[in-house]
Amino acid sequence: MAPPSKMRADGITMQNDAEEQRSIVRMLGAVLGDVIREQDGEDVFQQIEDIRRASVSFHRAASDETASLLSRQLGKLSVAEAVRFVHSFTTFLQITNLAEGHLQRRRGRAGDARSDTLAGALRSLQEVGIAPDAVTSVLAKGLIAPVITAHPSEVRRKSVRDRQAAISADLDGLDRAASPLERADADADLRRQVSILWRTRLLRNSRVAVDDEIDNAVSYFERSFLPAIPALYAHWESVLGIDTSSAAMGLRSFLRLGTWVGGDRDGNPNVDDRTMRHALSRQSGAVLRFYLDRVHALGAELSLSSRFTGLTPDLVALADRASDGSAQRTDEPYRRALSGIYARLAATLAALTGERAAKAPAVKGERYKAPLELRADLMTIHGSLLQHQGRWFRTGPLADLIRAVDVFGFHMATLDLRQNSAVHARVTTELLRTAGVVADYDKLDEGARCELLLRELGHGRLLASPFATYSDETRRELKTLAAAADVKKHYGPDSIRNYIISNTQSVSDLLEVYLLLKEVGLFRPGAEPKADIFAEPLFETIGDLRAAPETMQRYLDLPLVRALHGKTGFQEVMIGYSDSNKDGSYLTSIWELQKASLALHGVVNGAGLRLQLFHGRGGAVGRGGGSSFEALLAQPEGTVDGGIRITEQGEVVDNKYGDPELARQSLETLTAGVVLASLARPKDPGTAVQRGETMDALSQAAMRAYRKFVYETPGFVDYFFAATPITEIADLNIGSRPTSRQATRSIEELRAIPWVFSWAQSRAMVPGWYGFGSAVKDSKIELSVLKDLYASWPFFTSAIGNMEMVMEKSDMSIAGRYAGLVRDRKLADRIFGALTAEWQLTHDTLLAITGQSELLEKTPDLALAIRSRLPYIDPLNHLQIELIARRRKGDESEEVREGILLAINGVAAGLRNTG
Repeated sequence: MAPPSKMRADGITMQNDAEEQRSIVRMLGAVLGDVIREQDGEDVFQQIEDIRRASVSFHRAASDETASLLSRQLGKLSVAEAVRFVHSFTTFLQITNLAEGHLQRRRGRAGDARSDTLAGALRSLQEVGIAPDAVTSVLAKGLIAPVITAHPSEVRRKSVRDRQAAISADLDGLDRAASPLERADADADLRRQVSILWRTRLLRNSRVAVDDEIDNAVSYFERSFLPAIPALYAHWESVLGIDTSSAAMGLRSFLRLGTWVGGDRDGNPNVDDRTMRHALSRQSGAVLRFYLDRVHALGAELSLSSRFTGLTPDLVALADRASDGSAQRTDEPYRRALSGIYARLAATLAALTGERAAKAPAVKGERYKAPLELRADLMTIHGSLLQHQGRWFRTGPLADLIRAVDVFGFHMATLDLRQNSAVHARVTTELLRTAGVVADYDKLDEGARCELLLRELGHGRLLASPFATYSDETRRELKTLAAAADVKKHYGPDSIRNYIISNTQSVSDLLEVYLLLKEVGLFRPGAEPKADIFAEPLFETIGDLRAAPETMQRYLDLPLVRALHGKTGFQEVMIGYSDSNKDGSYLTSIWELQKASLALHGVVNGAGLRLQLFHGRGGAVGRGGGSSFEALLAQPEGTVDGGIRITEQGEVVDNKYGDPELARQSLETLTAGVVLASLARPKDPGTAVQRGETMDALSQAAMRAYRKFVYETPGFVDYFFAATPITEIADLNIGSRPTSRQATRSIEELRAIPWVFSWAQSRAMVPGWYGFGSAVKDSKIELSVLKDLYASWPFFTSAIGNMEMVMEKSDMSIAGRYAGLVRDRKLADRIFGALTAEWQLTHDTLLAITGQSELLEKTPDLALAIRSRLPYIDPLNHLQIELIARRRKGDESEEVREGILLAINGVAAGLRNTG
């Protein structure tokens, strides 16, 4: 019997989610198939179908026979044919993503009925006696900020994103079509856009540069965040019942935007002072053009005549200052005021970016020195409208523009600086030696280092001299920090706030940054020392996470640090999911992060400060990925407290923020999770202790199994470099950052992104699950205990769910074909045998804990979303293997290179959270 239908928010009857998704995907697949037939012929279409069917057969029943059939078909392809087929499957996966995004937008139109909205959070809290005022209080003191970072798998051409946006608009148009003619028009444009996408080159011709990554990030800011965030605030004020009848009232701007693109120097020599300036210039230009467009639109709208309405004296004065002599606007004070604002914004755009406004201003105006000046002018207009026109002006385009200025300023997104502590130590050593302070700072113990640094931070003498000779590294670091000081003066104090220190292991790692900031005036010593940029530790490895509370205790005990933060300040600490996972397994990583978060909360609160955690998550589960909402609910009690920053990268950026509607839903989900996590009822301490003991035992066993496999197995490094596309990822210049911190094949030196990304490409997905099966087996914890944890503890439930998702996307048959790339067959058989044994053990353990007969049985929508993609992902893997084999045998042709790169991007697009 067919599942019952249900009613959409707009009154349209629809099928259940699984049927609806299948229907959209089939429709788009049929459109693409028609396009291929029409443009390339039936023979090409049938070849693509034959490969897909062979791949499906191999997926359903991997055997020597199905593998041989697939290999024969792939082996017959010319390089050009292989690349064309990779292009076809990648294109289909791109439009499948659009289908899922379309379905997500449909669900979003159900509005506040969903549980992962602020209204849904309010309902849940009211059921346990928590009033809306408590939510408002949490948000009033909090900071929620997604931070966009660069990622090699998600630097697509703007041309591709534009076509995808057009296809998405056509899908929405088909939904909205009120007549057969409207539907026919939408369908015709859909086919036209798919046809263009089919013939559009999916990859860039040249190596991705930092400037490309900056442009990519800014495109999301412009397309999604600028329109979505102001609209969200207006909605939330309505949900919370906040009075906006006065221009001075409203919800505090707690939701903001961050970025690393152009400021993250850790291991990337291509990021420097120029890229930092370029990033802020591009961001500033985008937001100022947005303001100019909105002000121009308001000028067209606010045609109110002074003959028919009252005006506040402030509005009259603002209109007069514009010196707009147009006879057409003599009695239109709002338009005259907006002419003056437009002119001043145009002057600001020219001053900050060197650009001219698309529409020349009608009058002359001086640039705004700060966003507060612009906001004050807009508030003057708003106040007059509220006073003389009433409540209908509480919301609308002017209120949204005021909110945008409050959130984005003239900088759009706050840029973080990041560098490795080892670089700071070398630069500090050279500066101190050259200045004659100490010859061998790098040889001092930690106590002596801190004593020396505190002494240097206590006076105003600078170390750097224009007459001294320094290494390239020291000159580059000082030049970059000088640029940061200039950027803050140019774009405002919120343009750069934090300096993140990778590989923080000691108090001196933090103090060294303040010493360097002092050289450019961003730290000023004295009785009341001041810092314009705050040093922020990043604890990454298992060892560093375990030592983090003690490190922060010693740091916060320093009088200098207490003076910097003040009596009511906060300390932000970044915790890294990626390196801790690579260091010790998924389970150990998330548990050590959980324990470190709770311990850091106690240390920071004990120092009289609020803790703000910055979660360095990636898209893949092995790098902290998975549902952000569930992850927030799983955070330790008290550690969220209204505030969180979280990195967003890779395919996740497009999945969450690809258009304004998706961005609005994702940001609302993030906010709802923060609210629920902040106001969660206290847990029974006794239960927490028991859970902690169980997890400690599991974590220790998981880490032993993982490290034995990754770090103690003879030949593992050779296997990894041969049985994954890590070599191709490194050689093919994907992204602007090198894959390793140093020129070595060491797993320790390999960056976490290519580590996780490579395993995902080979479909083994090792970082997302390895060690869990052995952990349960070796710890001898009873199954009933684990089932209880799964049923009652969000942390464990989320962990199990993430591992389920990863294992569903993994495929040991395909991973076995990648293992076939290893020349040493004994090594390949030995390591792949251990891998498959652990996979099976973990698979069976997950089913036993969840009480399912198959993975994701309890989440059929997610299961469908993954399984419907596999017939198109699997051929990309097989074609990637074929092309890698050709390349490693000496075929260095551009076609082979393009095919591999396209297959890498296609698999990433299909799996959606691989990096």
